[in-house]
Amino acid sequence: MTQTPHIMDTASSPYGVHLCSKCPGDTAYHCVSCPCDLCPQCKENHVKDLQTIDHDVVSHRDKINYIQTQEICVRHPSHVYTKYCEPCQVPVCFHCRKHKTHRQLDVKTAYKTKRQQHRGTIHTIRSEALFYRPVLLTGIKADVKTCHTEFSPLQSEMLTKAQRLKDLIDYVVYDLLNNVFCYFDFKHRCKKQKIKMIRHIVRLRRYEHRYVQPAFTFSALQFLSFTKTALPQIHLTLHTSQLSMTESLNKEDVMESLSAIQITERGNRRVGNQCLLKLTSGAELHQSLTVTGVDDCHHISCVTSDRVWVSDYRNNLMLTDTTGVPLHRVEDSSSVVGIHTVNSESELIYIDRNYNINKLSKDMKTTTTFIERTDSTWEPRSVYWSPSTGDLLVGMHNIDTDIGKVTRYNQSGQLTQTIQYHNTGRELYITPNYITENNNGDVVVSDYEYEAVVVTERGGRHRFSYTGHPSGSGLGPLGICTDALSHILVCDHITKTVQMLNKDGRFLSHLLTKSQEMGVPYSLSYDVNTHRLWVGAWYNEVRVYRYITRQDALTDEHRPRTDEEAMSSSTPAV
Repeated sequence: MTQTPHIMDTASSPYGVHLCSKCPGDTAYHCVSCPCDLCPQCKENHVKDLQTIDHDVVSHRDKINYIQTQEICVRHPSHVYTKYCEPCQVPVCFHCRKHKTHRQLDVKTAYKTKRQQHRGTIHTIRSEALFYRPVLLTGIKADVKTCHTEFSPLQSEMLTKAQRLKDLIDYVVYDLLNNVFCYFDFKHRCKKQKIKMIRHIVRLRRYEHRYVQPAFTFSALQFLSFTKTALPQIHLTLHTSQLSMTESLNKEDVMESLSAIQITERGNRRVGNQCLLKLTSGAELHQSLTVTGVDDCHHISCVTSDRVWVSDYRNNLMLTDTTGVPLHRVEDSSSVVGIHTVNSESELIYIDRNYNINKLSKDMKTTTTFIERTDSTWEPRSVYWSPSTGDLLVGMHNIDTDIGKVTRYNQSGQLTQTIQYHNTGRELYITPNYITENNNGDVVVSDYEYEAVVVTERGGRHRFSYTGHPSGSGLGPLGICTDALSHILVCDHITKTVQMLNKDGRFLSHLLTKSQEMGVPYSLSYDVNTHRLWVGAWYNEVRVYRYITRQDALTDEHRPRTDEEAMSSSTPAV
């Protein structure tokens, strides 16, 4: 009898087989965000897709809150786990007596708590690690093929140098035992003989004083004859040293052998974003929101895929979610534009009304002064926390001389660098309103008064200044950011666009234009986790765009494309 798959007699059975919402396969997972049911293959595609990368995907048994309660205790096989020992962090059964005095939770409650605590790790494994895996495996397989061929000559060379070094050490030891120790013995014997000679001379003087005087009639011949029998005789021997170590040991040979042995630092294998990501054919609107409590979105700092800090020129600084509803308000923020940033701990770093730089804790209960203003002539105008170094970059403006500078502070709030002058000695900035850092360490500054994007390398040396589209339209730079592919994105007040440059300052495209009904773009923030671009516009509108996606296929032949190749095959210049 032929049976139709996935069909059960619902009249005789209370159970039904769920099908995947994307294909005819059996469901094993559930997306809470969509919502939809997913088979294992569709689940993998779902969590890898940047459009749904932040969705909450759970196993089907998690969806129905199923927890296996009949798991056998490894210490008492005739019993099952019923409790969870919180101090020891292990499940226990009734007979696990050493945990009786410890605080215990119901195993179901503990499971739910742990699952919630590790939700972020599970999400990262599903959406990131699984995607990186084929790329990493490709590199590992290639390394395995070439490892033996490359290692064999190195091993032979190491053995040769090791034997040479051993021979040098053996020679030094031999020379030490046979020459240096002999040298010490030689000194000892010479000193002993010198003492004998001194004592003998003293005796001679004593006898000469006693017997060779005018009152005595001894002749010289008699005196010498007397000394042969009355004084002890000494016998001098000639000692020579064979010390040769300092002359024969070639220190250059030792140094050469040692310096040729190099140990390189080990680290985790990483995949470059150029191998994982690519530009789409154009920017696609992902979502939009209207922020309550601000007049204009002068500056935005993305915290998570659904939370963002937004500020305006009226001292309003708000945390909002994707519905636009305010979650928290900072009461003492400054009115300058690029006043805030978010660090790796999701703490807000912002400039207050007294131009101090404060830090707001993640739970938004504690505010501390991170950097106190000590010079009244300099005002901080923009801040940016560096994910690569943990440093804080601050754009400063001198209210007396109308010049600017960029300062760098370490994680302790200590000043470590000042960038102020061009290679030729002239001033680099006037008012650094927005500041960010590229993947190569370049410090990127949007200076509206200077009408340029000024880029310096990590050490402070000027690299280039971008002054607008090649057509000569000029530039009114506002918000600025960089993305995972090292592009520089800047809002231009003159053309009302968001322009994309490569890391060397070459114009690539107008990523966003007025035709997309965005209004005037004013501020930017790039989400490194979802690779989405948050754009703040005039009035109180924020829009989120997707313009980067993941590579379609990851093979041995796959290689990163240059910016020019990517742009010629995807986003056209406008």
